[in-house]
Amino acid sequence: MNQTASEWKDYECIDTGNGEKLERWKDVILRRPDPQALWPIEKEDRLWLHPHAHYHRSRSGGGSWEFLKPLKNEWKINYKHLTFKVSPTGFKHTGLFPEQAANWDFMMDKIQKANRDIRVLNLFAYTGGATMACASANACEVVHVDASKGMVNWAKENMALSHLENKKIRFIVDDVIKFVEREKRRGRTYHAIIMDPPSYGRGPGGEIWKIEEQLYPLILKCMDILDDDPLFFLVNSYTTGFSPTVLNNILHSTLLRKYPNGIIESGENGLPITRTQTILPCGIYGRWVSKK
Repeated sequence: MNQTASEWKDYECIDTGNGEKLERWKDVILRRPDPQALWPIEKEDRLWLHPHAHYHRSRSGGGSWEFLKPLKNEWKINYKHLTFKVSPTGFKHTGLFPEQAANWDFMMDKIQKANRDIRVLNLFAYTGGATMACASANACEVVHVDASKGMVNWAKENMALSHLENKKIRFIVDDVIKFVEREKRRGRTYHAIIMDPPSYGRGPGGEIWKIEEQLYPLILKCMDILDDDPLFFLVNSYTTGFSPTVLNNILHSTLLRKYPNGIIESGENGLPITRTQTILPCGIYGRWVSKK
């Protein structure tokens, strides 16, 4: 079941092609690489040629921004009732993945309709889009875990921008595996667990993460801290070569086996492309969802 983030007003994927995408972030136009855009640009017009900034990949790896018009270091965009800081970073990203809005809508809907206290754990939580969505839906507690202190600080800024300071959000800078193991020893449980693991990464203590080796064991560890009456368990991935069927099969052999009163959903995340009326694929998701 593919899902598309189609309810944005402050973000738009205007056009794509030749390995790039042209985007509007409120009133700022950015041109960035996108490896999925294998088709040609139909018309490389003024917006393509004169964006505010254009990220160029380097043949030796990485890349850099070329700023073509005056641009602030950071600005704010809204998604429904949420507000986020965006800023061009050295790794082509802006601090927000707009296709994740489809997952935010799913989480908010499930939490609001649960009619009970829901504790949420967000692993590899980045700048906190999912954290803010769950907190705004009145989760009784959201625990936000990421190995990067800088990303956690950015998430705290997003909390303030969305006026969620009075919600119970705990921000943790830690290796996610070590944190989950400690939560098990503490006897803490969660009704909903979210994870967006990188293909490869390092924890704050130099811990190495490889998704193909550690995703399945991490899911098993997370099941040890999942409540006996869970609401949902969501895995998001941008890893090249992983299909939705991979996540579907992993969740079938773990979550569904232990919690047969739920269903497994999986598919691609996508963004609507305005000019061509097509969809830009943006990673995959898999989730176990309670039938209640």
